[in-house]
Amino acid sequence: MYIKLYSKNPSQAEIARAVSILKNGGIIIYPTDSVYAMGCDALNVRGVEKIYKYRGIDAKKALLSIICSDLSNISQYARVDNQQFKILKKNLPGAFTFILEASSSLPKLYKSRKTVGIRIPDNDIIRAIVEQLGNPVLTASIKDEDDVIEYTTDPELIYERYENQVDAVIDGGYGNNQPSTIVDLTTDEPEIIRQGIGELIL
Repeated sequence: MYIKLYSKNPSQAEIARAVSILKNGGIIIYPTDSVYAMGCDALNVRGVEKIYKYRGIDAKKALLSIICSDLSNISQYARVDNQQFKILKKNLPGAFTFILEASSSLPKLYKSRKTVGIRIPDNDIIRAIVEQLGNPVLTASIKDEDDVIEYTTDPELIYERYENQVDAVIDGGYGNNQPSTIVDLTTDEPEIIRQGIGELIL
């Protein structure tokens, strides 16, 4: 399925179609404020298992990242102290993945993980999907096999490549070719693990 959405005021009917797919354990590809990503309902065991299998993810080793709709949503899935919250508030929504201590609210599939990556992209499409879904979305960047271009930015090319492997590709316009900046907030001082498109404000 190919769904065209506009970043400002995305169609609620089309958002609902994407949400329905996620609720049924499906996988979608969607735009963020950095690169295009693949995801599922983070609390749907069937969807999470599909992502693990498809991406060859080792749940015990890989950094698992979820997209939340807003800051108030984060505390359900991660432990956040006052200092961490101040940093999150200054930088989100934005092109960051913040590593935080995972809470016990995540399903047993995540239990081996002590940390979780949290994203609130500055992109109305995926935030609207997450908000209507009512659950976070497990997210993994779409990588390209090209040695020069690491991330595909053209949604039509993404659809050509993945149309038979996922349930829907959402065209939200051209994406960026730089990933989010990964910041570890579980250490005494914030530590940038990967510098991406986001410039951290402390």
